[in-house]
Amino acid sequence: MNAELLTRCAWAESDPLMRQYHDTEWGVPVRDSRMLWETLMLEGFQAGLSWQVILRKREAFRAAFAGFDPRQVAGFTEADIVRLLADPGIVRSRAKIEATIAGARIFNAMQDRGEDFGTFCWSFTEGQVVRGDGKATTNALSERVSKELKRRGFKFVGPTIVYAWLQAVGIVDDHAPHCFRHQGGTA
Repeated sequence: MNAELLTRCAWAESDPLMRQYHDTEWGVPVRDSRMLWETLMLEGFQAGLSWQVILRKREAFRAAFAGFDPRQVAGFTEADIVRLLADPGIVRSRAKIEATIAGARIFNAMQDRGEDFGTFCWSFTEGQVVRGDGKATTNALSERVSKELKRRGFKFVGPTIVYAWLQAVGIVDDHAPHCFRHQGGTA
């Protein structure tokens, strides 16, 4: 199938990187705890920016944050924060960097208590993908997840960021009705 002839969600049409991301990643259910956490942290960095900016910097983020290994990131010190603030390949926001380090510590504490982050994330929908309409930017689910993430100490997890994350990791399938990926369509 010719990828150029496919009809996609409108946000993915104008840029080759966004098309690739849409066609292969966005909305695909992610069950891996570490990957769910990485995506949540990247969504936090996206606050106030576009996802396209974060996507273009994703490999630099991965290099800067030790492959988003929560055990390593949790051990980052002030020297690491200074290093990250000087890294032009990432978004250099002290608050977002510190939130990612704190998020790693929360993730690890959950894992150490026997609470799998992936199971936690999917528990809000009883493990099922929720179908969206492709138009929402927040909903009751993202409000509930946001509230619980905040209660646990995560930062940059407001309902809009959480909704974008739920879409990205496939907990919410929000492909537009005309999109070839809508309701389980494949490339």
